[in-house]
Amino acid sequence: MKARAKPTASGKPSGPRRASIARLVPSSEPNIDDEAEDRQRGGVQSLGRAFAILEQVARHREGVGLAELSKLVGLHNSTTFHLAKTMVSLGYIRQERDSKRYRIGRPLFALAASALDEIEMVNVATPIMEELSRDTGESSHFAVRMGDAVVVIARTSGPGAFQLTDRVGVVRPAHCTALGKIILASLRPDQLKRFLERVELKPATKKSITEPAALLREIAEIRRSAIAFDDGEFNQEVRCVAVPVYNFTGDVVGALGISGPVWRMSDQMLQSRAKAVKAAANRLSSEFGASSFAKPA
Repeated sequence: MKARAKPTASGKPSGPRRASIARLVPSSEPNIDDEAEDRQRGGVQSLGRAFAILEQVARHREGVGLAELSKLVGLHNSTTFHLAKTMVSLGYIRQERDSKRYRIGRPLFALAASALDEIEMVNVATPIMEELSRDTGESSHFAVRMGDAVVVIARTSGPGAFQLTDRVGVVRPAHCTALGKIILASLRPDQLKRFLERVELKPATKKSITEPAALLREIAEIRRSAIAFDDGEFNQEVRCVAVPVYNFTGDVVGALGISGPVWRMSDQMLQSRAKAVKAAANRLSSEFGASSFAKPA
């Protein structure tokens, strides 16, 4: 004999009513969806903490200790330690053996370098170059190394008359252009030696440097001053000045320069314009993550 549901005050069975209410009132018991949401929330929190640690370590080029790092990110020492330990095991930060200070690991540099492609470089460089051209009245160029030569990947024109018409993508020799000599000055001694062994220093004009010894002397001066000049060495009617652009590792990633006709770019004007080029290059280096702009040779 089946038991009947107890009538309510209205005389209707209570079973279906209770079932309906059960669907509207959340259960106090955890379910699979709740646990998944908690795990997701915890994962996002851990990820956020990890990135906070990474950012603070990146800001301290000389390294940062556990106690200071914990204070900076607002976490307990043990929490910071375990998150940092995971990132050390992955290589994205490293811990110095003696001081126990944390520093950025090489895999992070590799990731950043691969992300900083030429398209992004151009996008970042263009507004700075446009301002440089307005300030100096001359065409500005940003070039990077391409084998034993340099290639112009961005250019802007100034408001002055007789602007140079070099197109983006043009390849220029390294030994007789200001942009190229900046790139050569960034090479290691062994790299520069191999360059001189395999490259013929062909003259573009009567002012071009064609002797390795003379080029080495000029490169030594460029390394000292972090500025290069081209006094009609590639085009006898044009003078140029260029300076290095650095990235977050302190390496030279390119050269920024301006060019103008010899009758307008006097020696005095060239020196004056060099200050504006340096200031623009420093801004561009900062955009690429550099915290200082002179890496010892």
